[in-house]
Amino acid sequence: MIAPDTAGAAARFGAGQAVRRIEDPALVTGRGRYTDDVVVPGELTLMFLRSPHAHARVLSIDPSSALALPGVVAVMTGADLVAAGVKPLPARLPFKRSDGSPAAAPARLALAHEVVRFAGEAVALVVADDPAAALAALDAIQVDYDPLPAVTDPRAAMAAGAPRLGPAPDNVVATARHGDAAATAAAFARATHTVVLDLVNQRLAPSPIEPRACAAHVDPDSGRLVIRCASQMPTAMRDLVAVSIPGLDPARVRVTVGDVGGGFGMKGTPHPEDLAVAYAAWTLKRPVKWSAQRLEDFCSAVHGRDVTTRAELALDAEGRVLALRLDSLANVGGYAAGPGAIIQLLIGAWVSTSVYDVPAIDLSLSAVLTTTPPVGAYRGAGRPEFIYLIERLMGAAARRLGLAPDELRRRNLVRPEQMPYRNAMDQVYDVGEFARMLEQVRTLSDWDGYAARAAASAARGRLRGRGVVCFLEWTGGNVFDEAVTVTVMPDGIIELVSATQAMGQGIATSYAQLAVDVFDVPIERIRIVQGDTDRANGFGSAGSRSLFTGGAAVQAASQRTVETGKQLAGEALEVATEDLAYRAGRYQVVGTDLGIGLAELAARQPGARLVVEGGARASAPSWPNAAHVCEVEIDPETGEVEVVGYDSVNDIGRVVSPAIVRGQIEGGVLQGLGQALCEEVRFDPDSGQLLSASFMDYALPHADAFRGHRTVFDTSVPCTTNALGVKGVGELGTIGATPAAVLAVIDAFDRIGLGDAAERLQMPLTAPKLWGLLQQRAGA
Repeated sequence: MIAPDTAGAAARFGAGQAVRRIEDPALVTGRGRYTDDVVVPGELTLMFLRSPHAHARVLSIDPSSALALPGVVAVMTGADLVAAGVKPLPARLPFKRSDGSPAAAPARLALAHEVVRFAGEAVALVVADDPAAALAALDAIQVDYDPLPAVTDPRAAMAAGAPRLGPAPDNVVATARHGDAAATAAAFARATHTVVLDLVNQRLAPSPIEPRACAAHVDPDSGRLVIRCASQMPTAMRDLVAVSIPGLDPARVRVTVGDVGGGFGMKGTPHPEDLAVAYAAWTLKRPVKWSAQRLEDFCSAVHGRDVTTRAELALDAEGRVLALRLDSLANVGGYAAGPGAIIQLLIGAWVSTSVYDVPAIDLSLSAVLTTTPPVGAYRGAGRPEFIYLIERLMGAAARRLGLAPDELRRRNLVRPEQMPYRNAMDQVYDVGEFARMLEQVRTLSDWDGYAARAAASAARGRLRGRGVVCFLEWTGGNVFDEAVTVTVMPDGIIELVSATQAMGQGIATSYAQLAVDVFDVPIERIRIVQGDTDRANGFGSAGSRSLFTGGAAVQAASQRTVETGKQLAGEALEVATEDLAYRAGRYQVVGTDLGIGLAELAARQPGARLVVEGGARASAPSWPNAAHVCEVEIDPETGEVEVVGYDSVNDIGRVVSPAIVRGQIEGGVLQGLGQALCEEVRFDPDSGQLLSASFMDYALPHADAFRGHRTVFDTSVPCTTNALGVKGVGELGTIGATPAAVLAVIDAFDRIGLGDAAERLQMPLTAPKLWGLLQQRAGA
């Protein structure tokens, strides 16, 4: 048994203390266990045959030559799965089309059947003894395609004569209209100033360091299907497989998740390949594993963003916003299964007015099919897109009105006395000190010293620009409960089991610190268990919800365990519970040396352990917010952009793990800068072929283009919608960085008279684009 700690564990390891991540020792010493690291005896290799066409009819598939090859166990096609009764992936489309008819989208199957709708869609799978045999089998399968026209741009997909991709007469899946069109039109009519921008949030590839992977086998003892995968939502994976494959139900499926090398939303909802792997293992009654190549993730995993918008802002003579109007086409790809349409038609719209007091809005949003891979959740999931729109409008408005960019924002911020504030989307902000965030970031960034820095840049032959943004985000999942099971062991180990999922964000450390706060024992005595549907079920990790729901459940279950232990201690010591005090894992009769340890009480329970369950549910979303300032230098000889300063003040409520939240903000900033400056998924518009199918063609941000962060957290405004007072942090940096960097580049060009031209450029703001603009000026 571990001896009780008497040195104030909570003060050393609890919430708010800087501790080393408990996940890291295994990872940095090579003991991490990712899906591809685990091998079941007799495991077979599964690979997918993918369509070379972006749009085509599948006339026939002949697997006979492949099946004749040595080592090939099985070949399965979309027709085989349909005949076996495997169901399509569920389409979550709580919207209608503009004519009032139901949302219209093609069914997404585990393997395409009859029609393929993007290049890279899987049409068959092979199962073989080893990768070499599987690759040979893929080459031997004969597929007869009838190619059809492709369309990759949502505007082209809306045009007359565009190839029809779904069951509706056109390619519109669904539409959403939010706000008051009449009030907005009236506001524009009386406005002194209006700003109109045509903006594109380009398509992005999430690019986690670990590609997708899924393995499955039938347990020989129980006869249950066991799936191991890289997933943010194990319960969702179990439920999808259980309802999709005939003969299964949730009790007959177990999903386990080990280490996950990043998710960013891409590993949130299950993929068709996961369902196909599960079906193959269940049908063959043999273990199989699929490990995606990077190319497969580029061409068949969900992408992010891809929204084309006309954005308009109306302001009065003093620069106060009167109304916002948006008309957006969201490219959801070849299918609308999963959250892609919901993200663009609803979730992103919730933050469309951001931290600003906007009286009227008119949002017209459409989800459109194209012959491209589906779009789903990617870090921020709708909030980066809509924050980019409002911040670009605010930046343009400041230029038009001749106001400093911080001053225009200050005039329009929601004030503390307006809290709780209901925005035009009927979303309620519980708390917020938005103006204070702006003032703090002005100080942090040495706002008034900018002129001297710009002059120094000019002396080095560089253009310098600055962008400031104020913004918030919605962190959701509050409508779902999270439960935690606590088990106290006789040796003093305290195990907490949660259905939320670690994916590199360090959530286990934060949970352990919360548990230390309650149990007052060293963090080494806390063990966090995740990723097993036999032990916990819940929504999982997405939308920056892990801490503000899952963490609240950790605290509630831990407190309940201590209270349960107090009852047991009172019975064991034959004293009233009010005479007992708990400290450092031990109950003591007040004023005496009589006591008993929590671990000793556990040893006396049935099974020699104390097991307690507890849960929590947030009453409403949380609204983390921030003010960020980005400064860039541009080399006029090459157009290269370097981020030379990035300052941010972030209100995420209570901070549990300082190092982790800093990593979340700063890592998110890098992803946001990637969208602003270099990342873009590109397709050939005629063939629909992916042109950015590797990291040679898809540019991630490099460390040498960024000089570092100054990151501050304001913890003085705790959230009121959850027991911990925390606000989500996982996506905040991504949301602010993109507009901050773009506005900084525009500002640099504005200072040499090219602001209007730079404002018309679309992301990413690559060196060739900026160099071309500079050459136009030189030529003029």
